[in-house]
Amino acid sequence: MRFRAMMAVVVVMGATASTGTAATAAAPDPFYNGRQMTIIVSAGSSGAYTQTARVLAKYFTKYIPGGPSFVVKNMPGAGHVLGTNFLYNQAAKDGSVIGTIGSAIPLHQVLDGQGVRYDARQFNWLGTTGISNQMGLAWHTTGVKSIEQAKQRELITGATGAGAGTAIFPTVLNAVIGTRFKMVLGYARNSDIDLAIERGEIESHHSFSYSSLVRSHPDWVKEGKVNFLYQVGNDVHAGVPGVPLMTDLAGTDEQRQILQLMTIPSVLGRLYLAPPEVPAERVAILRAAFDASVKDPAFLAENDKLGLDLFPLSGVEVTNMVQSLVDTPPAIVGKAKQAMAVKSSLTCAQQSNAERCGEGRGDD
Repeated sequence: MRFRAMMAVVVVMGATASTGTAATAAAPDPFYNGRQMTIIVSAGSSGAYTQTARVLAKYFTKYIPGGPSFVVKNMPGAGHVLGTNFLYNQAAKDGSVIGTIGSAIPLHQVLDGQGVRYDARQFNWLGTTGISNQMGLAWHTTGVKSIEQAKQRELITGATGAGAGTAIFPTVLNAVIGTRFKMVLGYARNSDIDLAIERGEIESHHSFSYSSLVRSHPDWVKEGKVNFLYQVGNDVHAGVPGVPLMTDLAGTDEQRQILQLMTIPSVLGRLYLAPPEVPAERVAILRAAFDASVKDPAFLAENDKLGLDLFPLSGVEVTNMVQSLVDTPPAIVGKAKQAMAVKSSLTCAQQSNAERCGEGRGDD
Protein backbone atom coordinates (compact mmCIF):
# COMPACT_ATOMS: atom_id res chain seq x y z
CA MET A 1 0.00 0.00 0.00
CA ARG A 2 1.35 3.40 -0.93
CA PHE A 3 2.17 5.77 1.92
CA ARG A 4 -0.11 8.37 0.32
CA ALA A 5 -3.11 6.11 0.72
CA MET A 6 -2.33 5.56 4.39
CA MET A 7 -2.16 9.20 5.43
CA ALA A 8 -4.95 11.17 7.08
CA VAL A 9 -4.31 14.84 6.28
CA VAL A 10 -5.00 18.03 8.21
CA VAL A 11 -3.84 21.41 6.87
CA VAL A 12 -2.75 24.18 9.24
CA MET A 13 -2.45 27.41 7.28
CA GLY A 14 0.47 29.74 7.80
CA ALA A 15 0.14 33.30 8.99
CA THR A 16 0.10 35.97 6.28
CA ALA A 17 2.41 38.93 6.28
CA SER A 18 -0.34 41.11 7.74
CA THR A 19 -0.44 39.09 10.97
CA GLY A 20 3.04 40.21 12.00
CA THR A 21 4.71 36.87 12.74
CA ALA A 22 7.20 36.87 15.59
CA ALA A 23 10.86 36.43 14.74
CA THR A 24 13.10 33.91 16.42
CA ALA A 25 16.65 34.43 17.57
CA ALA A 26 17.84 32.32 14.63
CA ALA A 27 18.90 34.11 11.44
CA PRO A 28 16.12 34.27 8.82
CA ASP A 29 16.35 31.67 6.05
CA PRO A 30 14.50 32.44 2.81
CA PHE A 31 13.95 28.69 2.43
CA TYR A 32 10.88 28.94 4.69
CA ASN A 33 9.27 31.97 3.05
CA GLY A 34 5.70 30.92 2.21
CA ARG A 35 6.70 27.23 2.10
CA GLN A 36 4.26 24.41 2.85
CA MET A 37 5.78 22.09 5.41
CA THR A 38 4.76 18.67 6.66
CA ILE A 39 4.49 17.16 10.14
CA ILE A 40 4.44 13.36 10.02
CA VAL A 41 2.58 11.89 13.01
CA SER A 42 3.48 8.24 13.61
CA ALA A 43 0.10 7.62 15.26
CA GLY A 44 -3.59 7.55 14.45
CA SER A 45 -5.61 10.67 13.71
CA SER A 46 -7.73 10.63 16.87
CA GLY A 47 -5.09 10.52 19.61
CA ALA A 48 -3.07 12.96 21.67
CA TYR A 49 -0.09 12.87 19.28
CA THR A 50 -2.21 14.33 16.49
CA GLN A 51 -4.01 16.78 18.77
CA THR A 52 -0.69 18.12 19.99
CA ALA A 53 0.75 18.35 16.47
CA ARG A 54 -2.25 20.30 15.17
CA VAL A 55 -1.94 22.85 17.96
CA LEU A 56 1.83 23.10 17.77
CA ALA A 57 1.75 23.61 13.98
CA LYS A 58 0.01 26.96 14.41
CA TYR A 59 2.82 28.20 16.65
CA PHE A 60 5.58 26.82 14.44
CA THR A 61 4.02 29.00 11.74
CA LYS A 62 4.31 31.98 14.05
CA TYR A 63 7.91 31.43 15.09
CA ILE A 64 9.57 30.20 11.89
CA PRO A 65 10.73 33.20 9.85
CA GLY A 66 8.78 33.38 6.61
CA GLY A 67 5.54 32.04 8.08
CA PRO A 68 5.32 28.65 6.36
CA SER A 69 2.06 26.68 6.39
CA PHE A 70 1.83 23.11 7.66
CA VAL A 71 0.16 19.90 6.60
CA VAL A 72 -0.24 17.31 9.37
CA LYS A 73 -0.13 13.75 7.98
CA ASN A 74 -0.77 10.58 9.96
CA MET A 75 1.32 7.47 9.34
CA PRO A 76 0.41 4.97 12.08
CA GLY A 77 1.60 1.41 12.27
CA ALA A 78 3.88 -1.04 14.07
CA GLY A 79 3.91 0.92 17.31
CA HIS A 80 5.22 4.14 15.70
CA VAL A 81 7.94 2.26 13.76
CA LEU A 82 6.38 2.77 10.30
CA GLY A 83 6.37 6.55 10.56
CA THR A 84 9.81 6.62 12.15
CA ASN A 85 11.31 4.56 9.33
CA PHE A 86 9.73 6.90 6.78
CA LEU A 87 11.20 9.96 8.49
CA TYR A 88 14.63 8.37 8.60
CA ASN A 89 14.79 6.89 5.10
CA GLN A 90 12.31 8.61 2.78
CA ALA A 91 11.30 12.03 4.09
CA ALA A 92 12.88 15.11 2.53
CA LYS A 93 16.07 16.11 4.33
CA ASP A 94 15.91 19.81 3.53
CA GLY A 95 14.05 20.98 6.65
CA SER A 96 10.59 20.94 5.04
CA VAL A 97 9.48 17.77 6.87
CA ILE A 98 9.46 17.17 10.60
CA GLY A 99 7.82 14.46 12.66
CA THR A 100 6.43 13.46 16.01
CA ILE A 101 7.02 9.87 17.12
CA GLY A 102 6.51 7.57 20.09
CA SER A 103 8.68 7.86 23.16
CA ALA A 104 9.69 4.19 23.07
CA ILE A 105 11.28 4.40 19.60
CA PRO A 106 14.89 4.83 20.87
CA LEU A 107 14.41 1.97 23.37
CA HIS A 108 12.92 -0.19 20.61
CA GLN A 109 16.21 0.22 18.72
CA VAL A 110 18.31 -0.66 21.77
CA LEU A 111 16.30 -3.83 22.35
CA ASP A 112 16.75 -4.92 18.71
CA GLY A 113 13.07 -4.42 18.08
CA GLN A 114 11.27 -5.69 15.02
CA GLY A 115 11.26 -3.53 11.91
CA VAL A 116 13.91 -1.00 12.97
CA ARG A 117 15.38 0.78 9.95
CA TYR A 118 16.62 3.88 11.74
CA ASP A 119 19.38 5.04 14.08
CA ALA A 120 17.93 7.30 16.76
CA ARG A 121 21.30 9.01 17.21
CA GLN A 122 21.14 10.40 13.67
CA PHE A 123 17.84 12.24 13.99
CA ASN A 124 17.89 15.99 14.60
CA TRP A 125 15.87 16.18 17.82
CA LEU A 126 13.83 19.36 18.16
CA GLY A 127 12.41 18.66 21.63
CA THR A 128 9.48 17.02 23.31
CA THR A 129 6.17 18.25 24.65
CA GLY A 130 6.64 15.64 27.36
CA ILE A 131 4.10 13.68 29.32
CA SER A 132 3.15 13.34 32.97
CA ASN A 133 4.48 10.39 34.96
CA GLN A 134 2.98 7.00 34.25
CA MET A 135 1.32 5.51 37.28
CA GLY A 136 1.11 1.94 38.56
CA LEU A 137 -2.01 1.51 40.65
CA ALA A 138 -4.13 -1.01 42.52
CA TRP A 139 -7.90 -0.86 42.89
CA HIS A 140 -8.99 0.16 46.38
CA THR A 141 -10.85 -3.10 47.13
CA THR A 142 -7.57 -5.05 47.05
CA GLY A 143 -6.25 -3.31 50.14
CA VAL A 144 -2.82 -3.11 48.46
CA LYS A 145 -1.40 0.34 49.14
CA SER A 146 2.34 -0.09 48.54
CA ILE A 147 4.79 -1.87 46.29
CA GLU A 148 5.92 -3.95 49.27
CA GLN A 149 2.40 -5.30 49.63
CA ALA A 150 2.43 -6.09 45.90
CA LYS A 151 5.33 -8.44 46.63
CA GLN A 152 3.21 -10.36 49.11
CA ARG A 153 -0.10 -10.60 47.27
CA GLU A 154 -0.81 -11.49 43.64
CA LEU A 155 -2.50 -8.68 41.74
CA ILE A 156 -4.26 -9.37 38.44
CA THR A 157 -3.39 -6.65 35.94
CA GLY A 158 -4.61 -5.97 32.41
CA ALA A 159 -2.55 -5.19 29.32
CA THR A 160 -3.16 -4.57 25.63
CA GLY A 161 -0.15 -6.60 24.49
CA ALA A 162 3.23 -7.86 25.62
CA GLY A 163 5.03 -4.88 24.05
CA ALA A 164 2.87 -2.20 25.69
CA GLY A 165 3.75 -0.29 28.84
CA THR A 166 0.71 -1.84 30.50
CA ALA A 167 2.59 -5.15 30.32
CA ILE A 168 6.24 -4.09 30.33
CA PHE A 169 6.29 -2.21 33.66
CA PRO A 170 4.64 -4.90 35.83
CA THR A 171 6.59 -7.66 34.07
CA VAL A 172 9.93 -5.92 34.67
CA LEU A 173 9.06 -5.23 38.30
CA ASN A 174 8.17 -8.90 38.79
CA ALA A 175 11.58 -9.93 37.45
CA VAL A 176 13.69 -7.21 39.06
CA ILE A 177 12.23 -6.63 42.54
CA GLY A 178 9.88 -9.57 43.06
CA THR A 179 6.38 -8.15 42.74
CA ARG A 180 3.55 -10.58 41.95
CA PHE A 181 1.55 -8.99 39.15
CA LYS A 182 -0.45 -11.58 37.17
CA MET A 183 -0.87 -10.56 33.53
CA VAL A 184 -4.07 -10.64 31.48
CA LEU A 185 -3.12 -9.89 27.86
CA GLY A 186 -5.26 -8.90 24.91
CA TYR A 187 -7.45 -5.94 25.81
CA ALA A 188 -8.31 -3.94 22.70
CA ARG A 189 -7.41 -0.57 24.19
CA ASN A 190 -6.60 1.07 27.52
CA SER A 191 -10.19 2.19 28.04
CA ASP A 192 -11.21 -1.47 28.06
CA ILE A 193 -8.75 -2.09 30.88
CA ASP A 194 -10.41 0.77 32.77
CA LEU A 195 -13.81 -0.91 32.44
CA ALA A 196 -12.39 -4.25 33.53
CA ILE A 197 -10.87 -2.83 36.70
CA GLU A 198 -14.09 -1.00 37.61
CA ARG A 199 -16.06 -4.25 37.18
CA GLY A 200 -13.69 -6.27 39.32
CA GLU A 201 -12.31 -8.44 36.51
CA ILE A 202 -8.78 -7.22 37.16
CA GLU A 203 -7.16 -5.46 40.13
CA SER A 204 -4.30 -3.35 38.82
CA HIS A 205 -3.41 -1.00 35.96
CA HIS A 206 -0.01 0.29 34.80
CA SER A 207 1.40 2.88 32.40
CA PHE A 208 -1.49 5.29 33.02
CA SER A 209 -0.29 8.89 32.65
CA TYR A 210 -1.36 10.88 35.68
CA SER A 211 -2.87 13.77 33.71
CA SER A 212 -4.87 11.34 31.55
CA LEU A 213 -6.07 9.54 34.66
CA VAL A 214 -7.25 12.75 36.32
CA ARG A 215 -8.95 13.84 33.11
CA SER A 216 -10.69 10.57 32.27
CA HIS A 217 -11.43 9.27 35.79
CA PRO A 218 -11.47 12.17 38.26
CA ASP A 219 -13.57 10.12 40.68
CA TRP A 220 -10.83 7.50 40.95
CA VAL A 221 -8.56 10.10 42.52
CA LYS A 222 -11.06 12.25 44.43
CA GLU A 223 -12.88 9.28 45.96
CA GLY A 224 -9.77 7.21 46.71
CA LYS A 225 -10.72 4.38 44.38
CA VAL A 226 -7.09 3.70 43.45
CA ASN A 227 -3.88 3.33 45.44
CA PHE A 228 -0.76 4.53 43.64
CA LEU A 229 2.07 2.00 44.04
CA TYR A 230 4.83 3.67 41.99
CA GLN A 231 5.31 6.12 39.12
CA VAL A 232 7.56 6.08 36.08
CA GLY A 233 9.49 9.30 35.47
CA ASN A 234 12.42 11.36 36.73
CA ASP A 235 10.50 13.87 38.86
CA VAL A 236 7.62 13.18 41.26
CA HIS A 237 6.21 16.63 40.51
CA ALA A 238 5.22 15.33 37.06
CA GLY A 239 2.99 12.89 38.91
CA VAL A 240 2.10 12.47 42.58
CA PRO A 241 4.53 13.66 45.28
CA GLY A 242 5.01 10.97 47.91
CA VAL A 243 4.64 8.06 45.49
CA PRO A 244 8.03 6.41 44.81
CA LEU A 245 9.62 6.58 41.38
CA MET A 246 10.15 3.18 39.77
CA THR A 247 13.91 3.73 39.89
CA ASP A 248 13.68 4.25 43.66
CA LEU A 249 12.43 0.67 44.04
CA ALA A 250 15.83 -0.73 43.03
CA GLY A 251 17.89 -2.50 45.68
CA THR A 252 21.15 -2.66 43.69
CA ASP A 253 22.97 -0.53 41.13
CA GLU A 254 22.24 -3.09 38.42
CA GLN A 255 18.53 -3.02 39.24
CA ARG A 256 18.56 0.77 39.10
CA GLN A 257 20.19 0.73 35.66
CA ILE A 258 17.55 -1.68 34.33
CA LEU A 259 14.70 0.38 35.75
CA GLN A 260 16.27 3.60 34.45
CA LEU A 261 16.42 2.07 30.97
CA MET A 262 12.67 1.43 31.24
CA THR A 263 12.06 4.95 32.58
CA ILE A 264 13.67 7.08 29.87
CA PRO A 265 10.91 6.60 27.26
CA SER A 266 8.35 7.91 29.75
CA VAL A 267 10.42 11.04 30.28
CA LEU A 268 10.89 11.52 26.53
CA GLY A 269 7.14 11.79 25.97
CA ARG A 270 5.90 12.94 22.55
CA LEU A 271 9.05 13.56 20.57
CA TYR A 272 9.62 16.03 17.73
CA LEU A 273 12.44 15.64 15.22
CA ALA A 274 13.79 16.47 11.81
CA PRO A 275 15.28 13.74 9.60
CA PRO A 276 19.04 13.17 9.43
CA GLU A 277 21.19 15.43 7.24
CA VAL A 278 19.01 18.54 7.50
CA PRO A 279 21.31 21.60 7.24
CA ALA A 280 22.43 22.74 10.68
CA GLU A 281 21.15 26.31 10.25
CA ARG A 282 17.64 25.01 9.53
CA VAL A 283 17.78 22.65 12.51
CA ALA A 284 18.64 25.68 14.65
CA ILE A 285 15.60 27.56 13.30
CA LEU A 286 13.31 24.60 13.96
CA ARG A 287 14.65 24.11 17.48
CA ALA A 288 14.24 27.80 18.29
CA ALA A 289 10.68 27.70 16.94
CA PHE A 290 9.86 24.64 19.04
CA ASP A 291 11.24 26.22 22.22
CA ALA A 292 9.35 29.47 21.59
CA SER A 293 6.11 27.65 20.73
CA VAL A 294 5.92 25.59 23.92
CA LYS A 295 6.45 28.75 25.99
CA ASP A 296 3.90 30.87 24.14
CA PRO A 297 1.07 31.91 26.54
CA ALA A 298 -1.56 31.28 23.86
CA PHE A 299 -0.18 27.80 23.19
CA LEU A 300 -0.17 27.06 26.93
CA ALA A 301 -3.78 28.17 27.24
CA GLU A 302 -4.90 26.14 24.24
CA ASN A 303 -2.97 23.11 25.43
CA ASP A 304 -4.55 23.39 28.88
CA LYS A 305 -8.04 23.72 27.40
CA LEU A 306 -7.56 20.47 25.48
CA GLY A 307 -6.21 18.73 28.59
CA LEU A 308 -2.94 17.71 26.91
CA ASP A 309 0.20 16.86 28.90
CA LEU A 310 2.96 19.45 28.74
CA PHE A 311 6.36 18.82 30.33
CA PRO A 312 8.64 20.12 27.54
CA LEU A 313 12.33 19.47 27.04
CA SER A 314 14.65 21.11 24.51
CA GLY A 315 16.28 19.45 21.53
CA VAL A 316 19.63 19.40 23.32
CA GLU A 317 18.11 17.71 26.37
CA VAL A 318 16.38 15.09 24.23
CA THR A 319 19.57 14.47 22.24
CA ASN A 320 21.51 13.80 25.44
CA MET A 321 18.84 11.44 26.78
CA VAL A 322 18.63 9.48 23.53
CA GLN A 323 22.42 9.17 23.41
CA SER A 324 22.46 7.94 27.01
CA LEU A 325 19.79 5.38 26.20
CA VAL A 326 21.56 4.07 23.12
CA ASP A 327 24.85 3.89 25.05
CA THR A 328 23.40 1.63 27.76
CA PRO A 329 25.95 -1.16 28.50
CA PRO A 330 25.13 -4.37 26.59
CA ALA A 331 25.04 -6.38 29.84
CA ILE A 332 22.26 -4.15 31.21
CA VAL A 333 20.38 -4.34 27.92
CA GLY A 334 20.59 -8.13 28.08
CA LYS A 335 19.25 -8.17 31.63
CA ALA A 336 16.43 -5.83 30.63
CA LYS A 337 15.43 -8.11 27.75
CA GLN A 338 15.26 -11.05 30.13
CA ALA A 339 13.20 -9.02 32.59
CA MET A 340 10.69 -8.04 29.90
CA ALA A 341 9.74 -11.62 29.06
CA VAL A 342 6.22 -12.39 30.31
CA LYS A 343 6.53 -15.63 32.30
CA SER A 344 2.86 -16.56 32.49
CA SER A 345 -0.39 -14.87 31.62
CA LEU A 346 -4.08 -15.24 31.01
CA THR A 347 -5.85 -14.11 27.86
CA CYS A 348 -8.36 -11.31 27.98
CA ALA A 349 -11.12 -13.72 26.89
CA GLN A 350 -10.37 -15.95 29.87
CA GLN A 351 -10.70 -13.13 32.39
CA SER A 352 -12.91 -10.44 30.95
CA ASN A 353 -15.89 -9.61 28.74
CA ALA A 354 -15.08 -10.69 25.18
CA GLU A 355 -16.27 -7.34 23.82
CA ARG A 356 -13.29 -5.68 25.46
CA CYS A 357 -10.79 -8.07 23.92
CA GLY A 358 -9.00 -7.77 20.62
CA GLU A 359 -5.73 -6.76 19.08
CA GLY A 360 -4.13 -4.07 21.27
CA ARG A 361 -3.57 -0.73 19.58
CA GLY A 362 -0.80 1.39 21.08
CA ASP A 363 -0.21 4.05 18.41
CA ASP A 364 -2.46 6.79 19.74
